[in-house]
Amino acid sequence: MAYKISSDCVACGTCMGECPTGAISEGDIYVIDPNVCIDCGTCADACPSGAIAPEE
Repeated sequence: MAYKISSDCVACGTCMGECPTGAISEGDIYVIDPNVCIDCGTCADACPSGAIAPEE
C-alpha cells in the first residue's frame, strides 16, 4: 500500500528530500508515485504538517 499526500500539504519539500526512492514529485502539493513508493513511511515521519498517510 503506497502513501498519499493530502491537501494539508504545505509544499515545504521536506518529504521529497527524505524519500529513498525518489517517489515524490513537486506540484501545487507534492505527489507520491504509487509505482515507486516502497511503503517505508519515511516521508510521513518527516512531514511537519501531517499530510502524508498510507493510502486506503
